[in-house]
Amino acid sequence: MKKTLLATLLSTFAVGALADINIGVTLSATGPAASLGIPEKNTIDLLPKTIAGQKVNYIVLDDASDTTTAVKNAKKLISENKVDLIIGSTTTPNSLAMIDVAAEGETPMIAMAAAARIVEPMDEKRKWVFKTPQNDAQMSTAIVEHMTNNNVTTVAFIGFSDAYGEGWWKEFSKLAEVRKIKLVGNERFNRTDTSVTGQVLKVLSAKPDAILIGGAGTPAALPQKSLKEKGYKGIIYQTHGVANNDFLRVCGKDCEGTVLPSGPILVAAQLPADNPVKKSALEYVGKYEAVHGKGSVNAFGGYAWDAGMLFANAAPVALKKAQPGSREFRLALRDALEGTANLAGSHGVFNMSPSDHLGLDQRARVMVTIQQGTWKLAR
Repeated sequence: MKKTLLATLLSTFAVGALADINIGVTLSATGPAASLGIPEKNTIDLLPKTIAGQKVNYIVLDDASDTTTAVKNAKKLISENKVDLIIGSTTTPNSLAMIDVAAEGETPMIAMAAAARIVEPMDEKRKWVFKTPQNDAQMSTAIVEHMTNNNVTTVAFIGFSDAYGEGWWKEFSKLAEVRKIKLVGNERFNRTDTSVTGQVLKVLSAKPDAILIGGAGTPAALPQKSLKEKGYKGIIYQTHGVANNDFLRVCGKDCEGTVLPSGPILVAAQLPADNPVKKSALEYVGKYEAVHGKGSVNAFGGYAWDAGMLFANAAPVALKKAQPGSREFRLALRDALEGTANLAGSHGVFNMSPSDHLGLDQRARVMVTIQQGTWKLAR
């Protein structure tokens, strides 16, 4: 009897010890957010295939920039693929919609979308959710500081008519009012729109000193090109949602002089030597460009890289407590992610806590200008 029991226990342990770690990924490789999702997908290929002697499998699905598909993907990854962690999605609406799925499945999730609402306010559902992009609140602060330093007294806003645009308007307008910058316009457009002439004309009629475009990816180029076409001469600000080369390509000369906040990765080589993020950012830049060519790296691939770094840092801790494929491992992985401390990524230094599932501070942002079709660190 004792021998049989011992054999059973040894057999169970052996099977458990051989269990792979399965990571589910849903991102927007097609659709309006494809310029963001493609570099994220490319980056998943660069993540470690073995951690602490344990094989890691990445199951990657395309949600086509669609919220319903993102939810379906998340459910499939949890129920059918039995993943230990979900990375995704690319956009704010998709990521917000996935929170309930992750919480119900008790599966930790690392979003690659910006809105603070993905991880705030902390509650029983959001305790399963983490994210790597800087909050809209953090980046709004940087923009408002730049406006104040450049004597901007009036500003208008043109943003997406979804959770991304709404999040930016909420945070930016609040900070602008505090700094006594008058808000003279608030217009919206859809990611799939082909014209924003009406919104642009309304904004221009208020004659603002500056205009902030609250969009992401190539669709954010549309209002900028229209503003330039109508002769606008003031400062145009974009969000960190445009920090990729496809945006530069689509916007072209109309983006000359644009100002935006970004993670340090976008200008890693231009950072001073003592910047705490420079080394880790350049590590990712080197790996990505070795595969995809010089100048190919952008902020969005960096969000995927940082998600991978968070996982790689937490997994060895979780493996000491449970085996992959179990509820206990998912719980241990969630706890380990929450305990992340002083982890330098491509965008900043992560310090998580039970009340902060982003964990980035001011070191995760710089101001950048677009000059002659390239990103330049604003001095």
